[in-house]
Amino acid sequence: MGTPLGDFIRAKRDSTQPETLGLPSHGRRRSPGLRRSDLAARAGISVEYLTRIEQGRDRNPSVPVVNALADALSLDPAERTHLRYLTKITGGECTVHVRPAPARRDVRASVLQTLRLLEPGIAVVTNRLGDVLAHTTGFAAVTSGTGLLDAEAPNLTRYVFTDPRARAFFADWAEVADEQAFDLWLGPTVENSEWLTAELAPVAGPEFTSRLNSTVVPPRGVLRLNHPGGRSLRLHREMMELAEGAQQLVVFLPADEETARVVAQLHRQPAGRLRAIS
Repeated sequence: MGTPLGDFIRAKRDSTQPETLGLPSHGRRRSPGLRRSDLAARAGISVEYLTRIEQGRDRNPSVPVVNALADALSLDPAERTHLRYLTKITGGECTVHVRPAPARRDVRASVLQTLRLLEPGIAVVTNRLGDVLAHTTGFAAVTSGTGLLDAEAPNLTRYVFTDPRARAFFADWAEVADEQAFDLWLGPTVENSEWLTAELAPVAGPEFTSRLNSTVVPPRGVLRLNHPGGRSLRLHREMMELAEGAQQLVVFLPADEETARVVAQLHRQPAGRLRAIS
């Protein structure tokens, strides 16, 4: 039986072409990517040990071994962070007893004050489950008419996979869906992630379930939105992890002059006030 850690390493090995690392291609092969022997040699470990990790028979590789594998695979910073996370949860898999539970939705007063300082910019506080916990009036303006904030307790992941309007709002819906499903790895707790997964799986269908447990780190490029008013937006995202509560502050910035012009127009429309959702 495999593990998230072993699956990730094997998937990265299969998707890495030898020539990108300065290695010979070995000609035609039945399996794609790097040979186990090549990766083991680059990481300074035995092929037998790498096989045990990939197959889930060794669940507790040391930190130096994990770092050596990251170097050998030339992982980028986001992939290295995910590799460390998978190492952590793989080592404790056998002792985790899940009791599904929703995540807390309270936001610290200092975080709400930070949002006020960002007005009238586009900013939102979420957790990795996609719960929208607080947002600026700028965020409300950009998402107005999309249905995202209509629910009493808005959740971006639920919206992406169950609301037909999401496919029109997100120009690159599949990429956004990949991001939301991947972020369930980083939910506030295992229990919270299991709770949302159990809720969504029956109603969201294979578009959701096929993405569960993916070990491919999404690139999170420019976010392209189709505003219901007929205007297109291209936004950069700055994501800042908050000190407590497994929450993040996301600030959206125009990626081009046309988007900046559209955002300025939206700011001039009545948009309510800063909202904290409890």
